[in-house]
Amino acid sequence: DQSLLKDDRSDSLENAMNMDALSNRVYATSSSPVSIGGYLEADYKYIGEDGLTDGHSFRIPRVTLFITSSISSRIKFMSEFEFEEGGEEIAIEFAAMDVNFHPLLNLRGGVVVNPIGAFNQNHDGPKWEFVDRPIAMTQMLPATWSNVGFGLYGKMYQQDWAFGYEAYLTNGFDNSITTNTENRTFLPASKNNKERFEESSNGEPLFTGKIAVRNQNIGELGLSYMGGIYNTYEDEGLILDEPRRLDVFAVDFNTELPFSETYIVGEWAWVFVDVPNTFTQQYGEKQSGGFLD
Repeated sequence: DQSLLKDDRSDSLENAMNMDALSNRVYATSSSPVSIGGYLEADYKYIGEDGLTDGHSFRIPRVTLFITSSISSRIKFMSEFEFEEGGEEIAIEFAAMDVNFHPLLNLRGGVVVNPIGAFNQNHDGPKWEFVDRPIAMTQMLPATWSNVGFGLYGKMYQQDWAFGYEAYLTNGFDNSITTNTENRTFLPASKNNKERFEESSNGEPLFTGKIAVRNQNIGELGLSYMGGIYNTYEDEGLILDEPRRLDVFAVDFNTELPFSETYIVGEWAWVFVDVPNTFTQQYGEKQSGGFLD
């Protein structure tokens, strides 16, 4: 049935889930099949401590550009480019091609945003009330965390209910999560490894999966997992270490209070890392944290 392959925009917006954050963005459209959008984040700070202050300060932490193109009725390309700290760093946050077979079965490949928790995919600044990103999602989890890989995703609807899933195999973390300048277990250190967009650090794929259910009258609940071997345990046949795992579990929830139209979103994550016994105590094997907005 060809009607199953059509993108019903009103239905998509009405039943939008957190997994749709990468596609439900503001674009400038025209007769061209290519659409462009983006946003700028800027803030003002006056910070003082113990009677001392650095005075007034303005900052532009990031400028983000979206480009999407419908190659055909079943194939779409979407991308997100982020210019951070005045252009000192340019990152490809998302650059993937979607092939739509059925609402419940779609293929996505390229630079994929790993669907762990809620914030990693739904990270656009204008959507949030606070200027700074959640500490737990940037200092415990490595938001925004994306890797080269591919996987499947899909959605289905039943009256007031919506169900969605995502499952991806991508490149992943490396030894830097326990060997870094922070001198602690620090997952965001792997973001500095740009080689992960060219090859895996250890030949082991990182699996990320999420299931979510939404009721229009209650809200959305998501359960997600991300895990795999993170360390380089072998080099050209030479055993360097035993394979060590990293596992992350997350739960997220969002709803809108009907009497005040107040939007509430929260997330909590648990991180488990197999740390070598020779490391000191600040290299924790367990971490947990979250946020409520």
